[in-house]
Order: sequence, then structure tokens, then C-alpha cells
Amino acid sequence: MQKCNVLIVDDDAEIVEAVGIYLRNEGLNAYSAGNGLEALEVLERHDIHLIVLDVMMPKLDGIQATLKIRETRNIPILIVSAKAEDADKIIGLNAGADDYISKPFNPLELTARVKSLLGRYTRLGTYKAADDVIYAGGLSLNKSTKTITVDEEEVRLTATEYKIVELLMENKGRVFSIEEIYEKVWREPNCNGENTVAVHIRRIREKIEINPREPKYLKVVWGIGYKIEK
Repeated sequence: MQKCNVLIVDDDAEIVEAVGIYLRNEGLNAYSAGNGLEALEVLERHDIHLIVLDVMMPKLDGIQATLKIRETRNIPILIVSAKAEDADKIIGLNAGADDYISKPFNPLELTARVKSLLGRYTRLGTYKAADDVIYAGGLSLNKSTKTITVDEEEVRLTATEYKIVELLMENKGRVFSIEEIYEKVWREPNCNGENTVAVHIRRIREKIEINPREPKYLKVVWGIGYKIEK
């Protein structure tokens, strides 16, 4: 199995550590979070391919976190909870979880379920290597298919518009001047290319932003250039 990134979310640090050890022994990368809010932050910083998610947690519980994650991502979610009643399992699955395991659980069973979910995910072709798909909130760019989606809806960009977004998303948080964008995308020295870049930026915003006048993703840093927010 290709090495994947698994996020373990639980407010019990001992459980997080124990599960992480078993997953690493299976050749998986393990990330951790103590509650749903921390999990959402980790998802913004890393390409996570599966989430092991506890239900009962402070700040943002597992059910609410699942609903939030499902707004922008379809990665497998394995719900873990001390509640064993069927009703609680149904609530978790209806929220968007892919599988459910009750505490106390056998770590070997949990590991097997994780591997099964990842195997199904990769066989169905949904999974892309970490370097292939880049996320910035609800904005995602797939380098393999050369497609961009906003809240899971594909956005049609021209080849040049795509290259601009790709440049900025590969360097989230970094500000690129107009000159840098022109030289990297058009691959020629900037000769009065300011208007050209500005026009393309405007068109991109019209396609990816709900309100282009108040952009959520493609931000201007006045007097410096443009960036995609982390």
C-alpha cells in the first residue's frame, strides 16, 4: 500500500499515542489532534487520506467535525466512540462517516479497518498522492487531472488561469509580485505585463470566489502582489 497520512483525533492522549504506534508499524504516517477544531486545522496544513475520529470531545465533537469535513472532503472517516448503541452508530454514519468502531477496541481490529478503508479508497481511484491534490479550504487543485474545484464543484479555467492558480496554491501563503507571476507563467521577461496579469486575476476571482469584491481565496497584498491563503 502506498504510504498514506492518517489523522487520529481524540482528547485522550494515551489512545492517540497507542493508535499512532500501531499505524506507523503498518507503514502509515500518523498525525494527531485533540478535538474537532484542531483536526480541521491539521487538514488545512497536511494532505490527510483517512481520519480516525472520536465522537465525545470538547470544543467540536466528532459528529459535528464529520459534518464540517464533508463540506469539502470525501476522505474516509472511521468514527470511534464509547457509545455502542445502534442509534449512535447510525448518527455517525448519516453524518458522513464510512465506518464505526466502539471503545474499548482491539488495536489490531482498528488497524485492519483503517487499511480496508484506505484500500477501498485507492482502488476506487478517489485517492491521489499528496503531491497531486492541493487544498486551500474549499478550493482544491488536482495536478493529475488539471482540474480545480470549489466546494466540490468543478470550475472551468483557461490553461493560463490554471497555471496562475497552480503557482499560487503550490506556494500557499507566499506573496508573488505581478512580475513574478508573469515571468513564471508566461515564461518570458515581464514587459508591461501588469495589465495582462491583472485581467487574468480578475477572471479567476469571478470563477472561484462567491464575492469577487471580497475574495476568500485569492488575496491581494497591496503594493506587493497576490497570494492564495493557507
